[in-house]
Amino acid sequence: MAAVDENAAALGVARKQLMESSGNAVARAVRDVAEPDSSVAIVAGRGNNGGDAFVAVRFLDGYAVSTLLLGRPENIGTEISRENWAALEQADYDVREVRDSSGFDLPEADVIVDAMLGTGISGDLREPVATAAEAINDADATVVAVDVPTGFDADGGDHAGNRVEADRVVTFHDAKPGLEDLAAEITVADIGIPAAAERFVGPGDLSLARPVGRDGRPYVIGGGPYTGAPALAAQAALRAGAELSFVAAPESVAGEIQGYAEDLIVQPYEEDVLTPERADELLETARRYDNPVVLGPGLGTADETLEAARRFLESYDGRVVVDADALAVVPDVETDATLVCTPNRAELARMGGPDADDLRAVADEIESFAADLGHVVLAKGADDVITDGERTRISRSGTVGMKVGGTGDTLAGIVAALLEGAEPLEAAAAGAHVNGLAGERLADGNGHGFLASELLGEIPGVLWGDADV
Repeated sequence: MAAVDENAAALGVARKQLMESSGNAVARAVRDVAEPDSSVAIVAGRGNNGGDAFVAVRFLDGYAVSTLLLGRPENIGTEISRENWAALEQADYDVREVRDSSGFDLPEADVIVDAMLGTGISGDLREPVATAAEAINDADATVVAVDVPTGFDADGGDHAGNRVEADRVVTFHDAKPGLEDLAAEITVADIGIPAAAERFVGPGDLSLARPVGRDGRPYVIGGGPYTGAPALAAQAALRAGAELSFVAAPESVAGEIQGYAEDLIVQPYEEDVLTPERADELLETARRYDNPVVLGPGLGTADETLEAARRFLESYDGRVVVDADALAVVPDVETDATLVCTPNRAELARMGGPDADDLRAVADEIESFAADLGHVVLAKGADDVITDGERTRISRSGTVGMKVGGTGDTLAGIVAALLEGAEPLEAAAAGAHVNGLAGERLADGNGHGFLASELLGEIPGVLWGDADV
């Protein structure tokens, strides 16, 4: 939901507007359970849940409302929440600051609004929230929770033992995981988030998948007939936050691959192409280090190479970005591995997916294909379609200049790096967006004349920079 909110803002739906809609929904929930002139106590934290409740106060003028803020106003976490608190102060509403647990005094009320903490909170509640939660649970009042009850962990299910027990929950846009298990009435409020915020990849998706540190050691298995492809994939992984990047390649081309960048760790093997016997050895290396694998860039289509790719996937149970020549074996392989397949339009058709110039127009068919395949599919086109067979995202970033060879290899490397910390669909969606935005940056200065290798320098700025994403 945080990602969806961020995407909505990027589409022009301001967070302030969404908060206004959320607060109105909270007020409606209060009116549903309380007669006019009833007393209402709002207990608010310093996050956006508190901001939603501050807005709700303005829609409850027919009630006797007291608003308790847990903390100092200057420490409210977002500007829009601070603005809505200030509006209550300026309009002379009954607002009170609670600096610590000893100063918490819950007024008698017919309805209590729990707006202390939202999603993503795990572990038992700490002061002053713990004291407030205990008082709310002990009160003889109807408890309405904003989005989720305080202490309810919608991310991991690690609910606090001293959480708020709500009678009613008004949640926004979509039901949060686990709410249906509560002994509470759940209302899902439409707050005006456009469907495009979930359909189209945006900056929120980058926030979901962005590495928080430098970690991961992707293992690129590629090269033989071609040398640039594995080098681009491995370098892109480094630019997207990987700690180290390894390339397993034939000895005949290992030196050439190493020559592209001294940052790569190239592990040569004797054969001129990947063979089934060599795949068995590489499999043991992949198992030992359990890092994301990129299988396919520059491998070629020799029969023994395709058999080697098939054998590797059949025996592996880790994370693999399957690209280029290795894609041909995926439809017939039974594997326990987690695959992200990155076909272009022609490769998608050869795999058994839809044959279309406009992938976005056949997104539903690609979703069905991914469901049958049992793997994440990132279909590359003017608009990229990313799907796990149940959820489908569209990445609209990119430029016609990205038709140049090698941009698919950089994409594979970015996705592999993001797979270290993100779920497969999230990594694939964010990777497509990052790759496309890197191309857009280059197009601003170079038109259509840039090279795939030049994308490498743009990747960090897109992932961590301050420019519009």
